Amino acid sequence: MTADAQAAVAAAEAAAVHDELMTLAARLDAEGERPAPPCPDPVNAAMIRNWTQALGDTDPAWQSVAPPAMLQVWSMPGLGPRSGSVAAEPLRLLDAAGFTGVVATNCEQSYDRYLRHGERPRSTVRFGGITGPKRTALGVGYFVTWHQSWYVGDERIGEMLFRVLKFTPRAAVGRRAGADAGPARPVVGPDTRFFWEGARAGELRIQRCGECGALRHPPGPMCPHCHAVARDHVRATGRGTVYSYVVHHHPPVPGREPPFVVGLIELEEGVRMVGNVIGCPPADVHIGMPVQVTFERIDDDLTLAQWTPHPPREQPQEQPGEHVREQAAADVLPALSIELTPTFVIATALATRDFTPLHHDPELARAQGSKDIFLNILTTMGLVQRYVTDTVPGAVLAGIVVRLGVPAYAGETLTLTGRFTDPATMEVRGAVRPGDHVTATVRLRRSP
Repeated sequence: MTADAQAAVAAAEAAAVHDELMTLAARLDAEGERPAPPCPDPVNAAMIRNWTQALGDTDPAWQSVAPPAMLQVWSMPGLGPRSGSVAAEPLRLLDAAGFTGVVATNCEQSYDRYLRHGERPRSTVRFGGITGPKRTALGVGYFVTWHQSWYVGDERIGEMLFRVLKFTPRAAVGRRAGADAGPARPVVGPDTRFFWEGARAGELRIQRCGECGALRHPPGPMCPHCHAVARDHVRATGRGTVYSYVVHHHPPVPGREPPFVVGLIELEEGVRMVGNVIGCPPADVHIGMPVQVTFERIDDDLTLAQWTPHPPREQPQEQPGEHVREQAAADVLPALSIELTPTFVIATALATRDFTPLHHDPELARAQGSKDIFLNILTTMGLVQRYVTDTVPGAVLAGIVVRLGVPAYAGETLTLTGRFTDPATMEVRGAVRPGDHVTATVRLRRSP
């Protein structure tokens, strides 16, 4: 069979899978909300103790209530049967079609109140949708989304949006030419190396003149103001606004699926920088839109600075307690560093009742294109919660929204930092050496 014939057969098979997925998605969407499998256990001190010890969470509040970030844990089947999940059918279909890789990408939880010891929650689920195929840094795949709500009796306790990417591991298909080859590689020289090294470290760096102190971007060998050649750099806040932008439709760009937005971003420091605006439909982008940097790891050698929508710092929100307002005045909060030993990665996965091999079996993780085992998203949620309650003792969480970036592999150090964008909202960033592992928004309320 010729190469063209093979490509035609592959395209026909991919189209058939896509059609079947869309038909299945429409049926699941029409079914609406339905009961989820029963939670295996009531809220109990033993499971809470295992979870808090694995994550290093010492908040005394958990002696009477369950940590809110444990909400999904009570529904996890562990090693038990997985029948009844609203996502089971599309995930099986994607597995059969060769999309065998899986990684969580988003989780959004809101809490009406904390669960108390002895309560037995129940939950309901509804299908959220399938989008794809999408080209990602991990490979071509589909995003599958579902929603879950928890109740005690008829009282709602909380709800969640959960999204995973099912992808064809690059190890299985190899690197192909054209669109699968990834984005064009930058030319790295003495004048720009600091910038790309910063991106890999999760820092947005701006070149600074060593004589007059003027900032400049793009970097160069000589200051355009005083013509000095001495130079260093500063770390930017990573916040800015869209100064101008274009929506790219054609021609095709390796590693990007059109349409996508290329923005000229004016940073708080005064310089302007070009980057893709992601995390929202192109139609939502507008001049003056506040954005925040995020880092997209392409591979071990290349990490790109991208931009996501960011609410204005003055946005009004519900007012929390006085202790939270005092912390808000400090803006930037202390850092928390966590060594991600293999024991930590495995212990936290088990404490969250997640037995996916990617989190405890290095050989299977590498077979799916991963470098090693890595943190599961339930652990990441728990560490975001731990950071908030460690930093603001007595804080009560109303919700956590996380977006995952680069994996947090065993052997890395995860450093969590945070700042208040308003008295009731904290932004938390968790970075590892290759870039941002998680960006999170945490909403706080006045009292339990």
